[in-house]
Amino acid sequence: MDGETTLPELRRAIGVDGRSLLRRYNLLKPLVEQMITSEAIAGVSVPIDALETAKLELLDQRGFETMDQWSEMLTDLGRTHEEVMDRLEHVIRRQKYFRDRFAPKAEARFLERKNELDQVVYSLLRLADSFLARELYLQIESEETNFADLAKRYAEGPERNTNGIVGPVSLTQAHPVLVEKLRVAQPGVLLEPFRISDWWLVVRLERYSPATFTDEVSDQMCQEMFDLWVDEETAASLNQLAPETSAPEATSAFTDFSVSR
Repeated sequence: MDGETTLPELRRAIGVDGRSLLRRYNLLKPLVEQMITSEAIAGVSVPIDALETAKLELLDQRGFETMDQWSEMLTDLGRTHEEVMDRLEHVIRRQKYFRDRFAPKAEARFLERKNELDQVVYSLLRLADSFLARELYLQIESEETNFADLAKRYAEGPERNTNGIVGPVSLTQAHPVLVEKLRVAQPGVLLEPFRISDWWLVVRLERYSPATFTDEVSDQMCQEMFDLWVDEETAASLNQLAPETSAPEATSAFTDFSVSR
């Protein structure tokens, strides 16, 4: 069973006082998470070609072009060869593990979360004055002026700095009222001003991008399920450790509140 040696190893390596100290400074949870992850992936093999690809990708991320610059990159990172290789192998093992374990469930999770993964780009004018919102709507509708110019001049939200453009963002990040309007809107069609709370909005859907189940999305779903599993295992381990690390601290019978600290 995954995670079955984490608690015995932790108890053996760190005493009750040490675990209490780690918990006090919020260090026990990340330690348990790392131990559970490391135990789960320990038996996963690392293909040589995957490791070579990871090395080239790291070089590229750091602005280097060839393997001849590996030593230079290590100096730039301030890490030894062994440290970097250990990290790359850990990442590969982790990815291979969550793919092997969770890939059969990835598409089902994608379908459950599809509405959250759909993305939109839309133009937005947020205004406090309903009459001004109506006037600007008519100007855009009649093509008297364009949305971007009016957003730079009149928008009262952060969209003022992006020429009125919002996105691409997950559809569910918007206010529920706006989400429903965007779901049924046609790209390029200006919506009549409508109110949300204290604001009047003029909105035009620019692009709607429904999420599709690609290899990249499959990896994202596997990663999410792996993270949830680690969270559950960590919570269970911490619950078992709680009685050992939550003893009340001894306190003095008298506290002098006149002393400033």
